[in-house]
Amino acid sequence: MDLESTSKLISLILRHKPETVGITLDEHGWADVQDLIRGIQKKRPFDMETLEEIVRTDSKQRYSFNEDKTLIRANQGHSIQVDVELPVAVPPQELYHGTGQKYAGSIDKTGLLPKSRLYVHLSGDTETAIKVGSRHGKPVVYRVKSGQMQKDGYVFYRSVNGVWLTERVPVEYLEKVKTDERKDLSCTSAKKVQK
Repeated sequence: MDLESTSKLISLILRHKPETVGITLDEHGWADVQDLIRGIQKKRPFDMETLEEIVRTDSKQRYSFNEDKTLIRANQGHSIQVDVELPVAVPPQELYHGTGQKYAGSIDKTGLLPKSRLYVHLSGDTETAIKVGSRHGKPVVYRVKSGQMQKDGYVFYRSVNGVWLTERVPVEYLEKVKTDERKDLSCTSAKKVQK
């Protein structure tokens, strides 16, 4: 069985389209594990052991079980309205956002917006942001002045897998990080790029 494609299917179901396998999520994003298993079994061989392996080995820790493993949910990344009970957290002074070069022009003008998701996703380090950005082509990394944002009244959440989330990041809190072959980091204000 291809665990990666099955994990992608679970992500689709628990973040975006539970109706794909005929299940529903509660207001906190939880799905009944047995309903999920039965739904996936309509499409491919699947059982509890496989589900546990996917949750345990997922490098991004996308999923969580409740204590008795009767319920499962995605930790973040939803496009459907759910409250995954994210704790409000005080962010570090700087966070990072990785994206593809094709999106940089828009970000330089409008800042970071959640688009189809409920929140903007931020990383704690440039390496993670570069990996995320690489999924969208040539990576571009933005440094987010999260400490200043928090002082200015913006709310931050931290998911159980360490991803930082906020509703949006205006341009004035962004700096584009430049990397050369030696991986030296320098930055330019996104606001300056806009002019």
